[in-house]
Parts: sequence; C-alpha cells; structure tokens
Amino acid sequence: MTQPRSGTPRTVAVPEAELPAGVCQFVATPIGNLADIGLRALSVLAAADVVYAEDTRHTRRLLDRYDVSVPLASFHDHNAARAVPAIVARLREGGRVAVVSDAGMPCISDPGYALVAALRREELPYTVVPGPSSVLAALVLSGFPTDRFRFLGFVQRKSGARRRQLELALAEAGTSVLLESCHRIRSTLEAVQELDPARELAVAREITKLHEETLRGPAEDLLRLLTGPRLRGELVLLVRGTGERRQKEEP
Repeated sequence: MTQPRSGTPRTVAVPEAELPAGVCQFVATPIGNLADIGLRALSVLAAADVVYAEDTRHTRRLLDRYDVSVPLASFHDHNAARAVPAIVARLREGGRVAVVSDAGMPCISDPGYALVAALRREELPYTVVPGPSSVLAALVLSGFPTDRFRFLGFVQRKSGARRRQLELALAEAGTSVLLESCHRIRSTLEAVQELDPARELAVAREITKLHEETLRGPAEDLLRLLTGPRLRGELVLLVRGTGERRQKEEP
C-alpha cells in the first residue's frame, strides 16, 4: 500500500464552506490513515460552531493535523440522553453543528442514530458529508461477492446472542460483515468453527494503515494466524455467503 511521504506538508488549503445555519452535518472521518480526510469534510468542520465527537481527544488530533481550530463537545453512548437535547437546542438557535465518530461514518454502530431520530421528530434538517468506511473497505478487500451484503454491526458479547448472530450470518446468501475487537476475535472464530468449520471467512485488519492485511480461510486457519502483533485494534470479520453454494447444488 502506498503511504504518504514523510515530507508531506502537515497543512492543506482548506476551502471555505457554505455551512447553512441550523443544519446538522454528519461528517465521515478517516478510519486509520489521516490523509483520507476529504477537503469538503475539512471545510465543514472548520466552519462549524461546534463539533460533537465520540472522543474529543481523538478528534482533536485529527483537527490539529490540519490546523483546524474549532470547539469540541462530547457525544457518545454514555451521554447521549443529555447530548441529543443539547444539539437539538443549538440547531434551533441557528447553530452550525458537525457530528463525527472516532472513525468512519457517524451513525453506523454509534449513538448518532438517536440524534437522527430526534432531528426527524423535531423536523430539523440534516445532511451527510460522506467519506471513509471500514465496512465497505473490508468488503472490497475480502474478495467476496459484493453485489449483495449484510452489515450485522458489532459481534454480540454474550455467548448466546453471539451464537444467534453468527447463525444469521452463516445463513445469509450474500456476504456478511461484522465488527469485532481484537480481544474477542478468537472466541468469535471458535464459535464459527463450531457452527460451520468449512465456511470461508476473511478478517481485515489495520485498514488504510502501514500494516494493512486481509486474512482469508476457514476459522481454523484464521485462529492459527491471528496471534501476537496481529491482535491489535478493531477488526472487520466477513463471512462468505451461501448464494454461490446453493447455485451449485441446484439441479
């Protein structure tokens, strides 16, 4: 993978944005490589009165990388009940609000959906500044069929719920995409091995980073490979669908 040269300037020319008052902007951010931020995303963030972020320290590092100075406020699972009304009130007053997640597209497996639901109830406008997505990147990296896929979110932590979720993924005709922590990926693969030891899987790790790689094979092979330094960060697990198999089995 090509990486930015070390001599690349730390700042870029950020175009001025026409950021309408009272409109909430959901802005996608890099999933690993900070160079993946878009110029439109930077301009919207720079023009906002406040940027709501899951982890303000994480987002501050991104903004500092591009010399964007804007106030940050927290918006995460644990404070959504307070943050959502505050965002709604700010928008009603004509505020320019941007919302980001730690990585990728807001509202995908994060509390952003609760805000969207509130904006719809209050009939307040919102829009999206699209960008990086670990789900779509991993889908392409896997080499599995992309014409039909199902995103199942984070793998459930409790064994019973996890088993039901994996059964659903294994029954899917198209490719299934799940998010998993490096701390739990081995127990998840062991569950898949018990349910369908022959099923082809893929695990995408360090997406867009220097050590990006995609591991493919049945659960047994991946368990052998996923040890040591490979057990870092969040991973994307992909399950090849049954569609091709069913087509071959049909008379």
